[in-house]
Amino acid sequence: MRYRYSTEENGKPVKKAVVYTRDEHGINFDDVDSEAVSIVKRLKEAGYESYIVGGAVRDLILQKKPKDFDIVSEATPARIKKIFRNARIIGRRFKLVHVYFGPRIFEVSTFRSLKDGPTSNTFGSINDDVLRRDFTINALFYEPGQQIVVDYIGGMKDIWAKQVKPIIPLSTIFKDDPVRMLRAVKYSVITGFTLPFTLRWKIKAQSPLLTSVSPSRLTEEIFKIIHSPHARGIVEALDNMGLYCYLQPGAAKLMKENPQFRQRYLRSMADLNQPGFKNLPGEALGALFNDHLEDIADWEQGIAEHYKSCYSAARSFVLPMNPPRFELSYAVRRFFSAHGVTVKKAHFIDLSNRTKHPVTKEPSEAHTTEGVPKKRRRRRTKKTAPQS
Repeated sequence: MRYRYSTEENGKPVKKAVVYTRDEHGINFDDVDSEAVSIVKRLKEAGYESYIVGGAVRDLILQKKPKDFDIVSEATPARIKKIFRNARIIGRRFKLVHVYFGPRIFEVSTFRSLKDGPTSNTFGSINDDVLRRDFTINALFYEPGQQIVVDYIGGMKDIWAKQVKPIIPLSTIFKDDPVRMLRAVKYSVITGFTLPFTLRWKIKAQSPLLTSVSPSRLTEEIFKIIHSPHARGIVEALDNMGLYCYLQPGAAKLMKENPQFRQRYLRSMADLNQPGFKNLPGEALGALFNDHLEDIADWEQGIAEHYKSCYSAARSFVLPMNPPRFELSYAVRRFFSAHGVTVKKAHFIDLSNRTKHPVTKEPSEAHTTEGVPKKRRRRRTKKTAPQS
């Protein structure tokens, strides 16, 4: 174990971070993505301090193979883009760089400062950047060249103690970003770690702050949950903490009123990890509303009308989530397919705030053009040569 020091104004050295060697942190280098290692190496060769950071480091220490690798560097986005031709700067206020390796994307961010508060977008040093992160277990920096882990805030000790502890003071952590409540519960389930009593109390007390979160951010968080191998555990834990009602109020209400629905709904979440699940766009989405559609479906209706009512019911049930239309359509059609009814890909035509849905006949689908204005053909005038 080594230590990293900095110097105060009076010249006195101050211990800033603990540096753990390979034998101490136990990361298997074979589990580290070679392309992520390459990105860090090129940034360091260009003279910029750089690390793999976040959940990837946490998972590596827990002997899990991460899916995503995030990288942080002192290089600015403009400099990063110059180093990597296969890169693109994204974001308006918080600028990041996406480095592309084929279909894979690696997110590279720049150290942020605390100069203008915890949500500042001012570039800074690693000393400030670590204090802007949410929980200690996600604030460890891994340098793959030397295979060391740099720990500024006791994250290694919290991993060994199996606890999820915040870095930002409890008085402001959730006011700055209410979504951190969802992440705290999610990290607890993923790692099997406990949430300290004070953190759990604060989450329950400030849970109404989630009402201010935009539908787009809630949609992003729900998609992360249903595509996680721990979907059932996360949903159950969020419901027990009184948070799931802000993500899926319709489902949370039914789970509270009907214990049988709760069992079926959680079983649907567990089924997302069963063999044969392909995880196609829209496939996991059905787990959020299939059980509700089972209870309200009226198979005596005509197929077209039934599809229309189920689609509307599914869209209302997942509010405030706003999934892409084609994914929702795919998920509803899968629900019909499970009952032996084939509905081909839906086409939507918006006219005067009305939505036309497909008219489907058995065994094939026929689409109506009623109400669709015909395109006017412009008359072509015959050009004549100018007279001399």
